[in-house]
Amino acid sequence: MRKMFLYLLAATFFSLAVAALPGAAVAQGSNSTSTAASTAAATGDKLLAAGIAFGLAALGAGWGVGTSGSAAIAAVTEKSEVRTTALIFVVLAEAIAIYGFAIAFVILGQTV
Repeated sequence: MRKMFLYLLAATFFSLAVAALPGAAVAQGSNSTSTAASTAAATGDKLLAAGIAFGLAALGAGWGVGTSGSAAIAAVTEKSEVRTTALIFVVLAEAIAIYGFAIAFVILGQTV
């Protein structure tokens, strides 16, 4: 499991590094094609940023819910009084995905 996570993390950093490379050069001019190309590039950057924000938040939430959920089940089977506390920890881990979703909408709502 740990090895798979490290491979996934390395793939994420590699894809971020490739995305940071400069794209095709756009000539500086007063025609409408360069304006349309820069607008399209900015839109693509926003979509990429929103996808990365939500994807990493969902990855973190999945890991957190998996870890805290399995520990919560183990704790509840041993002592049933800790059910509410264990549920709170699982919900806090799930809130990370909601924050990523909100940030993705904030990024997409910005004007170019």
